[in-house]
Amino acid sequence: MHSPDATTTLAQAYAAYGARQAHDELPADVVHHAKRAFVDWLSALYPGARIPPGTCLAQAHKAELGHGHASIPGHATTAYPATAAWINASASHTVEFDDIFRDGVYHPGCPVISAALAIAEEQDCQGAHFLRAIIAGYEISTRIAAAVQPAHYRFFHTTGTVGAIGAAAAGALMARPGDADVMLHAMATAASFASGLQQAFRSDAMTKALHAGHAAAVGVRSALAAAAGVTGVPDILEGPVGFGHALAGGPDWQHSLDGLGRHYNITQITQKNHGCCGHTFAAIDAALHLRNVQGIKAEDIERIDVHTYRTALDVTGNFMPATAFECKFSLPYVVSHALVFNSVRLDAFQQARLQDQTVRSLMSRLSLHEDEALTASFPRQRAARVAIQTRDGRCLTHFSPWRQGDPESPLTDEALTEKYAELVTPVLGEERAQALLQAAWRLDAIKVRDLHLKNT
Repeated sequence: MHSPDATTTLAQAYAAYGARQAHDELPADVVHHAKRAFVDWLSALYPGARIPPGTCLAQAHKAELGHGHASIPGHATTAYPATAAWINASASHTVEFDDIFRDGVYHPGCPVISAALAIAEEQDCQGAHFLRAIIAGYEISTRIAAAVQPAHYRFFHTTGTVGAIGAAAAGALMARPGDADVMLHAMATAASFASGLQQAFRSDAMTKALHAGHAAAVGVRSALAAAAGVTGVPDILEGPVGFGHALAGGPDWQHSLDGLGRHYNITQITQKNHGCCGHTFAAIDAALHLRNVQGIKAEDIERIDVHTYRTALDVTGNFMPATAFECKFSLPYVVSHALVFNSVRLDAFQQARLQDQTVRSLMSRLSLHEDEALTASFPRQRAARVAIQTRDGRCLTHFSPWRQGDPESPLTDEALTEKYAELVTPVLGEERAQALLQAAWRLDAIKVRDLHLKNT
């Protein structure tokens, strides 16, 4: 499929694909990648459900809890779909372990899966249908996200903006499978409510996580409204005052439909191996290589130089992080932590680690540099070069052309399972966590309610 003709808008072309997606046979590997996405989403959701803003949102909406059939995992209750999607998507974006579509600078799982799940549970849908909705939401939104970059990311958080459209697409497929008009109007309506400002990254506020929640809730409401007859404007994406011109300076949409329905972006998703901002990952991987392959120890280090792309420096160049959130968005902190503790997982952001003097000392010896070639390759490549000068005069360098977990170096199913166990078991206990994991891997053979998420 290529660019639409003069009488077909982009949203109409995406909706036509989505309608077919509801019934067409899908390649087995694509369905498997949808299961991987769901397992990875659960891994990010449960630890996030136990801390703010997820706990705050559950308290804020306590009068709505216990109604409807859409579960709020981690709270052992339910709500109506939009509220459940709002809470779940926010929680799943909180601990920074959610998935990434690199070319779109976008976390699709939080809004898309949260929206699809809420409607799937409310309507008692089959797991196979739920997986189709995930795939459609990913395919449509990742292409829109890639088309509007890098201009869009200067000011906007793609997960909050494009995520609303992806959530609407997934929600529409759940609410009215095979109906292209409903999907069109759901996406068109959601696009008007797409939001999320980059400024939210620059402080310890909880707003960033809420971007994903808002996108998911908008997607649910837009899908259900469209199924009931609410209409949206068909050229909302490419129109002269539409999404593209308003939020990305007029992107080139020419190739945004290429391969749609044949080549699936859900098979090219990055799953996180570190619990922090994805812009820091290549540098962390390079530092870990020098530590473990070259045998570098923290006490040996005289100086660290990190060369990477401009956006990584703009978003994560904080040398004075004070809180856990700020440290997740501090390249100096996470690289130094990796060199000292050999990982950047949840424990990296416990209070004792935030104040660790060895880590803080390394940060003072670290310098950040823009590599113009890497800047030019963003967002399709996320790379970094780390050079370490030792006290005995050695200079060791490693270049990471991609990140562990990227499509070029994907996490295996076994690695995803280990990540799930690490993050979910402390919340659910080993027996319940393993039962849920086994059900998730066979989701295409059961109903979504058979996951029993409302009891977790």
